[in-house]
Amino acid sequence: MAPTQGPRAPLEFGGPLGAAALLLLLPATMFHLLLAARSGPARLLGPPASLPGLEVLWSPRALLLWLAWLGLQAALYLLPARKVAEGQELKDKSRLRYPINGFQALVLTALLVGLGMSAGLPLGALPEMLLPLAFVATLTAFIFSLFLYMKAQVAPVSALAPGGNSGNPIYDFFLGRELNPRICFFDFKYFCELRPGLIGWVLINLALLMKEAELRGSPSLAMWLVNGFQLLYVGDALWHEEAVLTTMDITHDGFGFMLAFGDMAWVPFTYSLQAQFLLHHPQPLGLPMASVICLINATGYYIFRGANSQKNTFRKNPSDPRVAATGRKLLVSGWWGMVRHPNYLGDLIMALAWSLPCGVSHLLPYFYLLYFTALLVHREARDERQCLQKYGLAWQEYCRRVPYRIMPYIY
Repeated sequence: MAPTQGPRAPLEFGGPLGAAALLLLLPATMFHLLLAARSGPARLLGPPASLPGLEVLWSPRALLLWLAWLGLQAALYLLPARKVAEGQELKDKSRLRYPINGFQALVLTALLVGLGMSAGLPLGALPEMLLPLAFVATLTAFIFSLFLYMKAQVAPVSALAPGGNSGNPIYDFFLGRELNPRICFFDFKYFCELRPGLIGWVLINLALLMKEAELRGSPSLAMWLVNGFQLLYVGDALWHEEAVLTTMDITHDGFGFMLAFGDMAWVPFTYSLQAQFLLHHPQPLGLPMASVICLINATGYYIFRGANSQKNTFRKNPSDPRVAATGRKLLVSGWWGMVRHPNYLGDLIMALAWSLPCGVSHLLPYFYLLYFTALLVHREARDERQCLQKYGLAWQEYCRRVPYRIMPYIY
């Protein structure tokens, strides 16, 4: 009999029916975007001109490449780390330990790719394999999620996540039952959160840039901007890898299909959408407009990094004089005194900057901005519910003092 825990968390995402729909809708959306980016009309809305057959989607070469990529990132994860950090206290009062070597993995991956390219590695061929790679990544996510679901059946009650234990197999498969599934000291969720998907994203971007150089003699300014902006974002995430240990993904959500598919397939193959679009639909971009876009991205990054740095400083030492707190240890100064989720505001401003190099003739490259807005509004609502439950009246007072959630004077 599967282990049970006390009162179950409220169902999210529309319960079992919503989870079942998302199991199909998320992969379908990803493939739609991949097909739309390479099509002539590049329509975000409406069906693709044609659907690929299994002979296009399935490729043993893509499977071997994908497994080699996962193996490489797992090997880099196991290398000695510059630091080992402790996570948040668990139900059984223990704390798990995590290697902080994500940025090291990014640098070593870059060195290996550079050596490979100097030896003749045809990185520009990767864009032609995006569909079969996305297919095997999706297949891997389903199989891996099934393994995680079965593993959770024998996990102790203290190891289960607050959600994902509804008793409905489809819902629990989607949301994830176990909070921190591990084999020995290899933490599957922590590994997937920032490694194969994020580093794979910038590698796909680089491959698209190389392919554009092959086709047109040199990469466009728009392609350079998209690559640079998104490399900065990924590098920042991996440099500040320790901060992920206090996020909802690690401390609250179980590890199931939602995160497994998101980390391994959705992130690399949909977050690279702007670069995919630019390869097939080149856009003119002059220096004045490029300068404006750089300023927008810099503004977003300044808010994003400043807000996250304040939050991390506060979590390490709530008494630090650089941050101010309420009696219940809520951060109320700096960016957090302007809106309740300033890091989300910075994220959205950067998302706009990533899309602007693609021009305004198509809606498709703005999918990330639209999707991320919906994602952050949903996540903000989850944050609000948890903070109200955790801090009670102190949170209500904070909301009174800081009435805006993400966008000052708007939302």
